[in-house]
Amino acid sequence: MSKQKPKLPQFSLTWLYVVIAVVLGFLILNGGTGSLMDGGSKEVTYSQFKEYVRNGYASKIVVNKKEGTLVMYVQPQHLRDVFPTTKIKPGATSVVQAQYPSNDKLEDFVEQEHEAGHFSGDVKYENGSDAISNFFWSFGPLILIAIFWIFIMRRMGGGGSGSSGGGPMGIFNVGRSRAQLVDKDEASKVTFKDVAGQAGAKQEVQEIVEFLKNPDKYTELGGKIPKGALLVGPPGTGKTLLAKAVAGEADVPFFSMSGSDFVEMFVGVGASRVRDLFRQAKEKAPCIIFIDEIDAVGRARSRGMQMGANDERESTLNQLLTEMDGFGTNSGVIILAATNRADILDKALLRAGRFDRQIHVDLPDVNERKEIFQVHLRPVKTDDTIDIDFLARQTPGFSGADIANVCNEAALIAARNSKTAVGKDDFLAAVDRIIGGLEKKTKVMTAEEKRTIALHEAGHATISWLLQYANPLVKVTIVPRGRALGAAWYLPEERQITTREQMLDEMCATLGGRAAEELFTGHISSGAMNDLERVTKQAYSMIAYMGMADDLPNICYYNNQEYSFQRPYSEATAQLIDQETQKMIAQQYQRAKDILSQHTEGHAQLAQLLVEREVIFAEDVERIFGPRPWSSRTDELLSEEVKSGE
Repeated sequence: MSKQKPKLPQFSLTWLYVVIAVVLGFLILNGGTGSLMDGGSKEVTYSQFKEYVRNGYASKIVVNKKEGTLVMYVQPQHLRDVFPTTKIKPGATSVVQAQYPSNDKLEDFVEQEHEAGHFSGDVKYENGSDAISNFFWSFGPLILIAIFWIFIMRRMGGGGSGSSGGGPMGIFNVGRSRAQLVDKDEASKVTFKDVAGQAGAKQEVQEIVEFLKNPDKYTELGGKIPKGALLVGPPGTGKTLLAKAVAGEADVPFFSMSGSDFVEMFVGVGASRVRDLFRQAKEKAPCIIFIDEIDAVGRARSRGMQMGANDERESTLNQLLTEMDGFGTNSGVIILAATNRADILDKALLRAGRFDRQIHVDLPDVNERKEIFQVHLRPVKTDDTIDIDFLARQTPGFSGADIANVCNEAALIAARNSKTAVGKDDFLAAVDRIIGGLEKKTKVMTAEEKRTIALHEAGHATISWLLQYANPLVKVTIVPRGRALGAAWYLPEERQITTREQMLDEMCATLGGRAAEELFTGHISSGAMNDLERVTKQAYSMIAYMGMADDLPNICYYNNQEYSFQRPYSEATAQLIDQETQKMIAQQYQRAKDILSQHTEGHAQLAQLLVEREVIFAEDVERIFGPRPWSSRTDELLSEEVKSGE
């Protein structure tokens, strides 16, 4: 028979705690005994005690009535008289212990010696044993330190059992991956049915699920399953939602974590977590790894002020690159990542073989917004006035998160007004609330200020109505909202490309407010600051980036380097860009003044209507100026919706 090796006890931090406690306790007890023996301590008879007191050796006496014992403290100058054969350190405390016959006899004796001048110290009486208090005074600090140490270790161990560092987040497991595992047997509430719009992105993500479910369909022709897909798009467009839908649809394990989970203050922790993540993924292959906000760890190396320093983030990125395409194979492991800053990611991370495809998740168009509204309106109780087509056209540039916010805000507004269902007016108020801010009807304005604001907003409305490529007007208000004293709402056409003429018309309409102030009040105000900011940015973009300047045609000076310390053009070119920008803005400002001068009467009627009603709509402008000379399909749809709403 083969002898089995005896099982050795596993190392545990509990044993370490016990050893530390025993050693500290021994040191405390040894230190306390040594200090006592250095001063001297012995038991004597009651007669010897009385002799010591008569000789004047006692400094004070402590009497324990319950046990019938006393302790006499010896005066330092008489230590040799009491302990002639013991080595005593100078200044040490020495005591003598004795049993006394009765409390009355002891009190009479002490009083006699006090009157005789042999004893002048204090007498302290105790009713019980102080063993417990002595124990706590001696071992209390040690116990508190041990409890605090165990508490800290358990907290750092993530509430584990306390053995070998606690749970997966323990101090000895700091290099473990923090990925959240959604196993294939767990039910997920998010599927592709919950992802509205994004047909192209959804198709590519669905293809990844098919790769994992039926890999032979693609590999039998000699193809290889892609290793990674990067979801790129603005915030709120549904990148994380797509990844959750993959977890709900794919019958494989799904690891989910954020890019910031890799980065720690400890050197090497991020790289260790990357290794542990891929080790777990290989064990459960085929599976999917999802890294949200990968730009936290995948930012391009050797950028910024580190001057190429090998910091923790770079070492983590290097390990991630190695795991994604190193000597080892990751068969069956597909990586999904999401970011809205793809331009700052490291080039090595984006090459083929790591992230084989980039899936662009853009802002939804009008048809996709309609689908998103249908999803988010499911739990909302609405009435018959809701028109999803109109709501989709009223929210250009809104992301999926913005539309969800609109639906929630509309429900809150309806509840605030004690309605039984959410109506069209609630949604319009919600859109206005999100775009412009909360109405401030209590803000006090003078009649002159109100007239100036009305002239300003009427200038915007007049020029946008009369220009061919300006955005169709929805409504104008002079009720303060947010930081704005007035606002105009437009319904922009969603264009794939924008011409120079369209940009100039929009710039002219934006300058219409300042032009109206100068023409009809004789002065200009600070109310046009936001308009001027938008116009200046647009003009610089047209000239420096789009090559639309007269003297700088077909040249783009766009530089996407994040930490560029020099401009890609000379000082002479910079001066020319400034001159072209000033000339373009001046031309459109003069154009706005000319249009307002030709339609002075109509502008005055519109401003007066604003002063009286505070809010006007597109049909009010149409009654004054007539139908737009250049009517578009958007204008016709908007007019139909407004009339049906009336």
